[in-house]
Amino acid sequence: MAHKDVEDILPGGHLTEQALSGDVTQIHRGQAYAEEGDTFEIEDTTFEVTDVTHRMLGDLTDEDAQREGSPDLDHYRQRLQHAHDNFEWDDDSEVVRHRFEQV
Repeated sequence: MAHKDVEDILPGGHLTEQALSGDVTQIHRGQAYAEEGDTFEIEDTTFEVTDVTHRMLGDLTDEDAQREGSPDLDHYRQRLQHAHDNFEWDDDSEVVRHRFEQV
């Protein structure tokens, strides 16, 4: 278990605000940026990474999108395309889910 910098796990201030309010409880990234049991802080609130799982983009559901602050998977896809230049959704692309909760 290690203490991580929040920017390593949640890129961008908007996501940190949503995590602090409880609207974001996971994030998928292209690689693992933490391990289960690692912690990070937002303001004076500590979060613990509770799950790190390798998945495929095609496995994501509306529930996953909602846990990442989007109303549904279609909106989540659009958000990713807007945030990343030259991003194309490929169901077979591997991603890593990082779930976390306030402690």
